[in-house]
Amino acid sequence: MAPPTGDGGSPAPIDRPILEFIQTRLQATRQVSQATITDTNGHLELTVVFAPAYYPASVDDARLSVRWYTNDDFKLHYREEHADHAWECRWDRHPNPHNTRDHFHPPPTASTPGEDTTWPVDHRDVVAFVLNEIEDRIATHWSK
Repeated sequence: MAPPTGDGGSPAPIDRPILEFIQTRLQATRQVSQATITDTNGHLELTVVFAPAYYPASVDDARLSVRWYTNDDFKLHYREEHADHAWECRWDRHPNPHNTRDHFHPPPTASTPGEDTTWPVDHRDVVAFVLNEIEDRIATHWSK
């Protein structure tokens, strides 16, 4: 097994080709204003900034951070910034002491421990599931 990444996530390295695949697909949508792969202090991830037009004015910023590992572990962290608070949740697959390998950290704070669950195996299915959950969140904003 590969040495730990040092980011509290998977013991495997980041799968850059999968991040690039996701980046290319999301950049082609009107829902996304920017999708950038960054390497900050050895933490390679895709940061997706959602287009402000999809959100009411009460949401200052909405973004999704994606880490996908070569062993198919992942972290997808959605966060909204509001004037007086943040709202966030996280979909994870990685070894940890607080939950099963597949788990969800629920909103509004992405609290730990999370909720044990199961996720699809394929990265496309996981991303589609997460984007559907984000769409539901956006619909909730507009229905208020």
